[in-house]
Amino acid sequence: MQNPSFTLNPAPPVLGADLVAALRSIVTPHLSDNLNRQRGVVGLTRYNRRGKLVGSALTVKTRPGDNLFIYHAMTLVQPGHVLVVDAGGDLTNACVGEIMKSYLQQRGCAGLIVDGAIRDVAAFENDEFPCYARGHVHRGPYKDGPGEVNVPVNIGGQVIQPGDVIVADEDGIVSFPPSQAEALVQKAREHAAKEERIMAEIASGAARQSWLHPVLEAKNLL
Repeated sequence: MQNPSFTLNPAPPVLGADLVAALRSIVTPHLSDNLNRQRGVVGLTRYNRRGKLVGSALTVKTRPGDNLFIYHAMTLVQPGHVLVVDAGGDLTNACVGEIMKSYLQQRGCAGLIVDGAIRDVAAFENDEFPCYARGHVHRGPYKDGPGEVNVPVNIGGQVIQPGDVIVADEDGIVSFPPSQAEALVQKAREHAAKEERIMAEIASGAARQSWLHPVLEAKNLL
């Protein structure tokens, strides 16, 4: 549905259970390193103190401090969706709080990302429900619009498309098209195995380290 003040597109499909399970075992740095270290969200804070976020983006673009179209998007959430809100990075008014969090959890939402403000911080800190936001403030939202649902959004410098895969942990947030998921899982597993070999080499106490000294020699630093 479209008119000059809003765009409402249908919810994207969610990622398959096998890929979700595989991505849960992969840390975001290993994904980021295999996305040329140029992809990923920056500048948001993790508010949940535990728990891993893996899911598919259901996106909202809203006027800063307004949650009318977030309300609409919440009714579209299916288990496995991550609600991704572009609120312009504004911290004047919170656009999500504890009541909305509870509703999202009841619908099986995988997590919440807000480039804007949340409130009711303790409710997020004392739960495993993943939440990342630009910041928080006590002032509540307006409900006037305009807004758009399931359109490309800009979150912390990263363009996220509806249906993109979202993986987030204590190191941050990465996103990528679902068509890249299987290849990234394989590359990240190889990356993890390489780091295990490096850690074993460090533990060996060898004076010369294969991951360290050749890099310095190539730059004429040894």
